[in-house]
Amino acid sequence: MRKTAFLLYCCLPLGLMAQQKGESLVPYVKPIIGTQKMGHTFPGATVPFGSVQLSPDTDTIPYEMNGHYNGDVYKYCAGYQYDDKTIVGFSHTHFSGTGHSDLGDFLIMPTTGALQLNPGTADNPASGFRSAYSHASEVAEADYYKVKLDDNNITAELTATTRVGFHQYTFPKADDAHIILDLMSGIYNYPDKNVWTVVRVVNDTLVTGYRQTNGWARTRTVYFAMTFSKPFKSYGSANYSKREVYHGFWGKFDQRNNFPDMAGTQLRAHFDFATNDGEKIKIKFALSPVSQEGALNNLRTETPGWDFDQVKAEGQALWEKELRKITIASNSVEEKQNFYTAMYHAFINPTVYMDVDGRYKGLDQEIHKADGFTNYTTFSLWDTYRALHPFFNLIQPKRNADMVQSMLAHYDQSVLHMLPVWSHYANDNWCMSGYHAVAVLADAVVKGNTPFDANRALDAAIATSNHRNYEGIGDYIDHGYIAAERNGVSVSTTLEYAYDDWAIAQMAKKLGRNDVYETYMKRSRNYKNVWDASIGYMRPRMADGSFRKDFDLLKTDGQGFIEGNTWNFSLYVPHDPAGLIEMMGGKKRFTQHLDSLFTMHLPDKFFEETEDITRDGIIGNYVHGNEPSHHVAYLYNWAGYPWKTQERIRMILKKMYAPRPDGLGGNDDCGQMSAWYIFSTLGFYPVAPGSDQYSLGSPAVDGAVLTLENGNTFTVEVKNQSDKNVYVQKVLLNGKPLDRLYITHEEIMQGGTITFVMSSKHA
Repeated sequence: MRKTAFLLYCCLPLGLMAQQKGESLVPYVKPIIGTQKMGHTFPGATVPFGSVQLSPDTDTIPYEMNGHYNGDVYKYCAGYQYDDKTIVGFSHTHFSGTGHSDLGDFLIMPTTGALQLNPGTADNPASGFRSAYSHASEVAEADYYKVKLDDNNITAELTATTRVGFHQYTFPKADDAHIILDLMSGIYNYPDKNVWTVVRVVNDTLVTGYRQTNGWARTRTVYFAMTFSKPFKSYGSANYSKREVYHGFWGKFDQRNNFPDMAGTQLRAHFDFATNDGEKIKIKFALSPVSQEGALNNLRTETPGWDFDQVKAEGQALWEKELRKITIASNSVEEKQNFYTAMYHAFINPTVYMDVDGRYKGLDQEIHKADGFTNYTTFSLWDTYRALHPFFNLIQPKRNADMVQSMLAHYDQSVLHMLPVWSHYANDNWCMSGYHAVAVLADAVVKGNTPFDANRALDAAIATSNHRNYEGIGDYIDHGYIAAERNGVSVSTTLEYAYDDWAIAQMAKKLGRNDVYETYMKRSRNYKNVWDASIGYMRPRMADGSFRKDFDLLKTDGQGFIEGNTWNFSLYVPHDPAGLIEMMGGKKRFTQHLDSLFTMHLPDKFFEETEDITRDGIIGNYVHGNEPSHHVAYLYNWAGYPWKTQERIRMILKKMYAPRPDGLGGNDDCGQMSAWYIFSTLGFYPVAPGSDQYSLGSPAVDGAVLTLENGNTFTVEVKNQSDKNVYVQKVLLNGKPLDRLYITHEEIMQGGTITFVMSSKHA
């Protein structure tokens, strides 16, 4: 089975077309990459930045068991785990690559035979409506997913538009075929997550409704419109809600059978058909953040007909357009699969959050209309400020500017008057540390991508950074660090605030607001306040100014850090590498520290309490599977050893990325891991977003052409590139020697050619 699946996903014959001019890039996208182990990606159908992510869910693991967190739920952040043997159904909303979860709305499952309205169990799928499946019958492409549900002999096919999931189910002959609509199911689910659910059967082909949940987003309402290609002959529902204290006089009706007005917290509905052998029943399922009417308008606008293949072709054409923004030259099929799947994963999130008429529900629970921009949600900013948003400023500047405007709308609608931290569906779930929206705003402003009021953006950043009652900001402002007694991740949060403050300073400098620049440059040096010179590492500091006595250099949990130990976080000063090197004792000692990070052994006990990291995501003590170290390999450039940057980057690319289901060394985190791969493969990386510089590394392809939105092209030319020739002998920019270890954003945007001459020996 594994061999069959491997051949299916790798598509080796594509290598014969590798250098053909104008070849299609969509076949290189393998959505199955990252679906095994800790990648937390999903294999289903979505278009670029689409509101709908229609994908299979392979189990119904609850968030809570016996009053405690159920650790097994973590594997299902994206709803799908490659090693599972059954599929529960196909739901319409999923996060890509996250380390926490929500969503999984509106699960649909086709069945035949006696009606079963419970999902059953993985070890006994016949006890419910789930079905066994095989990877041998599974096809995962950009905006297309197909699988055979073996227990019912039904072939399921999925595609999507921005706001509509399109299902096509090929049935056997059956008098008792069913489409189950499960409104209880969800990701990171628990009994009280569903606040209320409504289903209205408008006629024998149209159903509308909504679902309100209290999960990671605590006030989230999603509306839907569902239409069938064939009238159903009967329908019904079951309400699994706990007995309510008051439920009115609805008992006058038979609410289980053919009753069109369903409501409750725990509902499952079914729609019944008679089918001929090979008959296809199609479903179009539209979402809206505003209303049932909005969902129906989205459905009729985006999918007016019933041609499944046409919708699939249009969706894949959208992907082809986005993928062609970078074309690479490589003789390796695997390299192309890695690269274009990384592009695919980078262009899933953030997601469009508005109806086709521009309306959306804001944080204030009011209806707004996006004026002159596309409104987005799903901002995993602790991850994505590092490389994903800088990548958008380069390749998707219009979208990134719209994302900034979406963040400013979030700020305006927030009663707290803060920019987003980790937001989705008109909520902030406040996950992770720092206030990294300011880095995204700063990166856009510094790079001149500002079709918005840049001074208003700076004011919003300043207000967010001075919100004293949010995660130690008051302490940070007053004392220059967060006291260990008051915050469990005091050191990493202090370091992140210092970087964010530097980003604000760069934005202020660009806008000529020198008073703000001076204030925030001073704040940006607060990283020095958690440096313990006696041991040479960042360390938790107490309110009285002393450093905490009990401290483990290799441990993460309980040591003042989040998703990284002090070995890694002591290098988290991306805005001042020169100052960090001096503080650590100079270039020689600093380089020794970096060398040791990559070559030492980190015993299992030091990451076993961190659920999202396994040995697969670690090189020595360098944890690539979590983001705080993503800039680290490039720091050799500041220490005078660029060849070590080049060597390490090529090693990380080989070890952490592969065109297999388990091919990601950690959570893709809404595209951050993929953006790191794209930049590093091209040969440069944004070490400090908010700067206009990209640090040079070692390109891993034979060349690339970046087609920029301003009409220019930027070419990466690589001479003598190979797995052995990882060292850069010299660099030319437009034919002239480049005597520095960075390239600027403006140099790229002007178009031209950067030439890397590679060698097997370092300088």
